[in-house]
Amino acid sequence: MLPVLVTGGAGFLGSHLIRILLERNYRVIAIDSLWTGSLDSIANIQDHPNFTFLRHDVTLPFTGIINDVSQIYHLACPASPKHFVKNPIDILNKCFQGTKNVLDFAVKCNARVLLASTSEVYGDPLVYPQAESYYGNVNPFGPRSCYDEGKRVAEAMAYAFRLENNLDIRIGRIFNAYVPGMLPSDGRVVPNFISAAIGQKDMQIAGDGNARRCFQYVGDCVLGLYTLMQSSCLSPVNIGCDDEISIANLAQLINDIVSRKTASAPVDVLFTEKSDDDPFRRRPEISMAKEKLQWQPRVGLRDGLEMTVNWFLAFLAAI
Repeated sequence: MLPVLVTGGAGFLGSHLIRILLERNYRVIAIDSLWTGSLDSIANIQDHPNFTFLRHDVTLPFTGIINDVSQIYHLACPASPKHFVKNPIDILNKCFQGTKNVLDFAVKCNARVLLASTSEVYGDPLVYPQAESYYGNVNPFGPRSCYDEGKRVAEAMAYAFRLENNLDIRIGRIFNAYVPGMLPSDGRVVPNFISAAIGQKDMQIAGDGNARRCFQYVGDCVLGLYTLMQSSCLSPVNIGCDDEISIANLAQLINDIVSRKTASAPVDVLFTEKSDDDPFRRRPEISMAKEKLQWQPRVGLRDGLEMTVNWFLAFLAAI
């Protein structure tokens, strides 16, 4: 069987997905530019006989880099808001040119593609929960537009390639995954809060803390992506947990876990000015995933955060 390609393979989602694939005896080629990925995330599988890592940027053609593959999981794109303002053109280019290069290569190989899309395609939604049929409420001219619209155009390009080239496409819209292995500098809310609590620094919340999100553990997320890839489901599918929590309550939960594990006092929580275009509430409708994939998240938020805090404590103690 031809190998499977994972773009963004040194990222936190990609590296966990690769482990699932290797456990199922796939041969895996991972590519990553290492812009936000890290070789540390794949250090314990570097010598696996079925694994190959290539440093390559998806915005560059694949010619001469990789031969035929059977499937492509396209995960390559920075997803942390801290990059949206600093590198918006690069992010748009990853979404547009990177996706086009992946799809061109897939046509050449006749490979099935899973595009890792995002809940960001729904923008600041006016409908709750968000089903796959909802078109979203996205600002095309703002600080988040490079990622929101970038992922929307990536989905549109996948549709166009299916229409013109009969390319076999799967699309997973990922909602807020977190994981042991996210770097303290990642910039997303879970590692931000954990790092602050362990370092005995104030947690900072943009806004009043009433914004609500749904968080899923990485193991659930990558199993959902794997199951979607093997399925016959041709429409986009939400991959997420539908249990909501406010950002203020998330901060309190992480504070409690870190305080108990480190025997330290909880840190203060400071509320700052709300970020422009930051959505107030997102919650996925996951009935399609349940019905068509027989998939749903299994790891509760507290259990997942316990494992993630344990990883952060070990990581920070080792540096």
